Amino acid sequence: MVGVFVTFRCGDRFDAQALRRIADAARVKFEGMPGLRSKAFTIDASNREARNFYVWSSEDAARAFFTDQLVERVTELYGVRPCVEFVEIAALVENDAD
Repeated sequence: MVGVFVTFRCGDRFDAQALRRIADAARVKFEGMPGLRSKAFTIDASNREARNFYVWSSEDAARAFFTDQLVERVTELYGVRPCVEFVEIAALVENDAD
């Protein structure tokens, strides 16, 4: 499994409500996506960042998704270019969402 951190360092453009609206609108696009096990949209107000975390079944699936075109599209959406980091997931714990 591969994890991907996508960090938007918003600085003066930070707007938590706008970030929530982006997440709410985008969520449905990821439901049932082949190769994607999970995605979390996060907001870190103290650092004025949005950080999204993806868990992919394979590195190939992750890298196929994160194209230059996708990065350009989300740069326009968030108003800032993201930092995209790929990591190996050594172990994953998944619990029921009660």
